Amino acid sequence: MSTVPALFRHLVDDAAMFPPGNLPLPEAVAAHRAHRTAPYAELVGAFVCSDEDLMKVAAEAAKSGDGPLEVAVVITGGAGGIAPAVRYGDRSSDVTVTSVEVRLRDEDDLSRNALRVVRACDDCLDEENAFVEIGLDGAWERALDVVADAGYAAKLRTGGLDATLFPRADQVAAFVTGCLDREVPFKCTAGLHNAVRHTAADTGFEHHGFLNVLLATRASLDGADLDDLTAILEERDGETLAAKARDVSEQQAESTRRWFTSYGSCSIDEPYADLLALGLLG
Repeated sequence: MSTVPALFRHLVDDAAMFPPGNLPLPEAVAAHRAHRTAPYAELVGAFVCSDEDLMKVAAEAAKSGDGPLEVAVVITGGAGGIAPAVRYGDRSSDVTVTSVEVRLRDEDDLSRNALRVVRACDDCLDEENAFVEIGLDGAWERALDVVADAGYAAKLRTGGLDATLFPRADQVAAFVTGCLDREVPFKCTAGLHNAVRHTAADTGFEHHGFLNVLLATRASLDGADLDDLTAILEERDGETLAAKARDVSEQQAESTRRWFTSYGSCSIDEPYADLLALGLLG
């Protein structure tokens, strides 16, 4: 029996090298190996690195002799950087590129930018997936249409090192609904270290909770409207959310995770500790 319920299996992608964690590469790879052999291993998803660090990650992974490392590669150079990263993964015996993550450039026509990205993905992706970070400004829904038509996934930035990078709850609700209406899987990144929505004591930033996002996704699948989703995303009582999570059946959990695939976190320990504290892990 797994100690990690279906709702949380492989939910947390390991972005330890990214801010605010900024763990040095050798330490990040070693820590990821440790997480993947821990009792909570099924909570952990892919190791996240940039395309600039991919070869260094492969070299570090080779030192352990424990087999290839599954990596999600953040593309830093736009559509032109997708193929080199994927082809390197194809050749390497030390890393397996499971997905690429590409952020659309800020420009007036997001859909045209999205089209460039999906065409680049069409040219080189096989079993790998692509997560296109479209943002929530401008005509983002038209860009999401392009991603949907191409059969790829979306990515939402839910925080960062500046307050402006944290979308409002109603914006997150609109994104979740937009993805589900178009049958687009999605992941989140940044700011979701903890299970429950809260105000950070050190920065005053309003952080979304990954449990809030999971339950909002479930509610949207069950027909809830934007106001209901926004209320779930704004819920700050952990026990209330935990009770709702316990009511999610195995089948409902699997269908929820089909769409909300994972989120990137620079910490594995924090989400693990939160789920333990809420009584949601065995």
